[in-house]
Amino acid sequence: MTETDTHDQVTQANRAALRLANVDEARRNAALADIADAIRENSEAILAANETDVEEAERMLAEGEYTQALVDRLKLDEGKLESIAGMVESVAEQADPLGETLAARELDEDLELYKLSVPIGVVGTIFESRPDALVQIAALALKSGNAVILKGGSEASESNRVLYETILEATADLPEGWATLIEAHEEVDRLLSMDDLVDLVMPRGSSEFVSYIEANTQIPVLGHTEGVCHVYVDEAADLEMAEDIALDAKVQYPAVCNAVETLLVNESVAEEFLPDAVSRYREEGVTLRGDAATRDIVDVDPVTDDDWRAEYGDLELAIKVVEDVYDAVSHINENGSKHTESIVTEDADTAETFMTGIDAASVFHNASTRFADGYRYGLGAEVGISTGKIHARGPVGLEGLTTYKYYLEGDGQLVASYAGEDALPFTHREFDGEWNPGHLADE
Repeated sequence: MTETDTHDQVTQANRAALRLANVDEARRNAALADIADAIRENSEAILAANETDVEEAERMLAEGEYTQALVDRLKLDEGKLESIAGMVESVAEQADPLGETLAARELDEDLELYKLSVPIGVVGTIFESRPDALVQIAALALKSGNAVILKGGSEASESNRVLYETILEATADLPEGWATLIEAHEEVDRLLSMDDLVDLVMPRGSSEFVSYIEANTQIPVLGHTEGVCHVYVDEAADLEMAEDIALDAKVQYPAVCNAVETLLVNESVAEEFLPDAVSRYREEGVTLRGDAATRDIVDVDPVTDDDWRAEYGDLELAIKVVEDVYDAVSHINENGSKHTESIVTEDADTAETFMTGIDAASVFHNASTRFADGYRYGLGAEVGISTGKIHARGPVGLEGLTTYKYYLEGDGQLVASYAGEDALPFTHREFDGEWNPGHLADE
């Protein structure tokens, strides 16, 4: 595809975004229902395309080019497709994020200012091997009135192509160009230069990848980087609960970014906790590495400094014995990726110390890190999990795909009336009310 072709695609997306922003909620929800139905009806073609991707990925795995975690993320089956369709329907069930009056303020009598939620516009997304990510992102973009440009990993190219075509056919009555699939790296580079047409870029990948995107564009970037997540077992933990949580956080689905990568154990309970915990991990096939204090208690491989910052994405885990909650917080803030962290303790004060001291998008008390997910948070789905702080943080759902603008309703007021010696005063009074265009003229 040439530079002109890419420019034409993005220009069309920009025009579609302006029209999609004015498509009413009922029509957007109906389109989402059509997408869910189309995925179910086209399951045979989707799974056939996915099988092609998986066969190639397994060949690359055998050659040492891919990891098992990547292959696992890539695979689809009937059950997965049904959950994807259900996810689209759950997005449709979410409250409309558009047109909500976020604030209303009277500046003076018959001069009213409203702050309303609106779409961001054109959102460019670059994501990894999970084909369901394409559907999640497209569904959230549609519900929030945004045009979306989709770039998936080459390892999922066949799956992504069929899913994209399925979505387009199901939404033929929406503004043309509301969803665009690009596939080549050079198209991404051209996209990054179009800051006059693209409003936000959301990359999902390694810190190095997100840093590359940030360094090569003037478009605002909302990055989803690694998940180097921790579970800290406190001296006041219910140890049976801690075992269950630590196990679930690692083995329930190890290939995802909210799986735990490092287990921290308070030295006061390490001798009691670690033998049973390690035994349960081994039953699940987890490769374990530990610091010297851990290896004094259980027989595991030595840990390296690199392990503390590793996102394994697989059945691997690093273990460290710490002095107290402050030591745990210090280790996490130094080595974590600001994704999701969890403490297991029955002491409320210690939980507060941990949760307020950790710099992460999500911090849990007595719960598995695997709960960090847009669907589980009740957001319907997620575009990604932002580990930054502006403008959205954690699982990015519909709210993270909106911004706001101000509407001012007046009745002929002039700024000159509010300046000079006889200036009229502003009332600046907050009030409860929804924007109703032209209502002052009707009164």
